[in-house]
Amino acid sequence: GLVALARRRIEDLEARWSRFLPTSEISRLNASAETPVPVSPETYELIERALDAWRMTEGRFDPTVLGDVLRAGYVTSFEHLPTAAPTPTSGLRRGAEHIELDATTGSVCLPAGVGFDPGGIGKGLAADLVVAELLAWGADGACVNLGGDLRVAGDAPEGSWVVAIEHPWRPGPTARVYLRDGGVATSSRTRRRWATATGAAHHLIDPTRGEPADVGVLTASAVAAAGWQAEAFAKAAFVAGLPDGLDLLDRAEVGGLLVDDDGAVLTNRALWSFTDGAPAPHTSTGLTA
Repeated sequence: GLVALARRRIEDLEARWSRFLPTSEISRLNASAETPVPVSPETYELIERALDAWRMTEGRFDPTVLGDVLRAGYVTSFEHLPTAAPTPTSGLRRGAEHIELDATTGSVCLPAGVGFDPGGIGKGLAADLVVAELLAWGADGACVNLGGDLRVAGDAPEGSWVVAIEHPWRPGPTARVYLRDGGVATSSRTRRRWATATGAAHHLIDPTRGEPADVGVLTASAVAAAGWQAEAFAKAAFVAGLPDGLDLLDRAEVGGLLVDDDGAVLTNRALWSFTDGAPAPHTSTGLTA
């Protein structure tokens, strides 16, 4: 059935994109700096969208933080990370502006010493691709949720898709988002955390510092036209902190909801059109059903 096809497609994209699989296209690309590498159309789109997101978020989302992620200790898939390990070294640096795409040959060339990390956009784009394919295969509507980053399109069970945004520690949804076609994603430092020799670390890197972001934010959620946009903007808003993260989302007309270290919920004006409540922007409040 369609569900089985969707699952196989998700597995196929992971096999192409995972930086933890040495046979993936991303691993092959990272091992071939300064050399144009022909990639599949899906992988070409992944890198193209990642560079779009880098520009759209004013550099707050950067797909070339791989060296920083490795130096923070995120060297293997999260479920296999040791409880405490020495911080590894990596000579990789950032350099999104120097990645070269050749649409004629479908090839990508990374500059020397720069690594590409699909982690901040891959799930959202995978959800976009699978939703589009489900509709093309004959589904009336589709919702694909990959680890909390999701995309919906087509006919919804009750007129619109309803997505609950959870608070990191309070019961019940902080907001309910109503979508006919779009993406929702959340970035959080409450889930993927690990111990290092210098203290606790998480996977959300601030590109301006090259270290896990420490900006007083627990979670950042974004609502956008596509899953890849929502995922990239959620990460960018988290990294930017408050109030800069909400200002960034406002400029991009992307809905946003951030929860600070005290548990206060802060939203921007663009979120209003997607929700069932309309709090004043940039204030501590909850969106109620």
